[in-house]
Amino acid sequence: MDDILLIDDDVELCSMLTEYLGRYGFLVTAVHRGDSGLSAALERPYALVLLDVMLPGLDGFEVLRRIRTASAVSVLLLTARGEDVDRIVGLEIGADDYLSKPFNPRELLARVRAILRRATVNPVKAEPGLLRAEGLELNPAARTVHFNGASVDLTDVEFALLEALMRAPGTVVTREDISEGVLGRKFHPFDRSLDMHVSRLRRKLADSGAPEAQVKTIRGVGYQLALIANPQRARA
Repeated sequence: MDDILLIDDDVELCSMLTEYLGRYGFLVTAVHRGDSGLSAALERPYALVLLDVMLPGLDGFEVLRRIRTASAVSVLLLTARGEDVDRIVGLEIGADDYLSKPFNPRELLARVRAILRRATVNPVKAEPGLLRAEGLELNPAARTVHFNGASVDLTDVEFALLEALMRAPGTVVTREDISEGVLGRKFHPFDRSLDMHVSRLRRKLADSGAPEAQVKTIRGVGYQLALIANPQRARA
């Protein structure tokens, strides 16, 4: 049974989701304030955190920021805000996915299952073992990533995204394939979440010393793990 932490000040919604997700084998702990929700998230490991944006105590964005300084737990952001900028901010901070209120509980269940599946199962079928390319080393079994020996701390989405690219270095992986294999849903041209996850992955790799051009965007098609013969030149 997977433990889920639900941080939302809507008591009635929490009660409904606790009962609904419980039917499908999830154990939900509900907290109704941002500060106490943050404490709960850091006290013990959860399989997933469902996090509302509008919260008393601390808002959801600040809770997410603080979670990300200490934990790579998967976070699904729940927001009643309709503006794209709020969703983008959440993804930039490190949310794995977002869902706008009001939502269909079945859609939430599908998103939860996709996130948990991604955290435990490789996104693409391939032979087991270490993946190496351009100074990067990814271990699917241990779920670790290193660049030239230095550890790179990635969220589950970022790990799955990099794995998909490293299984086909130098080859363009389409946005459709990545969306279905990594995010667990069909690609929608107006969904910015994939772009934001790529941006965060690129930034983390660069912070670890990898060339900024390591992950290339192929406009209108998809993404590629570039084969760079001279990394020093790529940084210039």
